[in-house]
Amino acid sequence: MQGGGMSGTEGTACVLPKASPRRRRTTIQLMALDPDTHRNTLLREQDERIARELAESMRSGELQSAACYGKPLVQADGWDETPVEFRMAFKVMKNAGLPPPELAAFKARTELRAQLEAATDEGVKHTLRRQLAELEQAIALRLEGMRASGKL
Repeated sequence: MQGGGMSGTEGTACVLPKASPRRRRTTIQLMALDPDTHRNTLLREQDERIARELAESMRSGELQSAACYGKPLVQADGWDETPVEFRMAFKVMKNAGLPPPELAAFKARTELRAQLEAATDEGVKHTLRRQLAELEQAIALRLEGMRASGKL
């Protein structure tokens, strides 16, 4: 039997990646836990690894050499309107040169809201309210679709 132990059913091998015996035991123990506990443990381990990597980068001076080191982050238009669960993923995609289409919709929503606040003519306000309502409905449908499909 490779990599580690038996799952809950006799005769079914649980193939795990090569790891230290301690790590294998931990993984097997986690598999016996409920999915939420397993997920939370994995996220905590990931956070700890990130913290170690950041500490090492600080010690080596790698972070201090970055152009934006020590400067406040500039928030893009629509950041506050972007759902919290999307912010990091959208930021990473945008920095990679692949802004998701939802980001453009959030930015357009921010611009429409600003135009609506600045508008004085009732006809223009009516048009902007209608456009904003349509855009918000499209965003809500898109987000609901992502939640339903498990992409969120």
